[in-house]
Amino acid sequence: MYKRILLPTDGSDASRRAIQAGVDFAREQGCDLIVMASHGRKGVKGLLLGSETQKVLVHSAIPVLVHR
Repeated sequence: MYKRILLPTDGSDASRRAIQAGVDFAREQGCDLIVMASHGRKGVKGLLLGSETQKVLVHSAIPVLVHR
């Protein structure tokens, strides 16, 4: 079974708090994996992840799967 939560990702202070809250929620719920979508950019821009995705990757102790 999986739990789906949607977080705002508009770069605002509320977005930053929501990202941390999402990571905390996943940990508290005993989640095994966080799945996120990233921008479907190609070329050099495709090498860089979105800032929200990067923040989750840095702050999460739970494995993160990023889908482009």
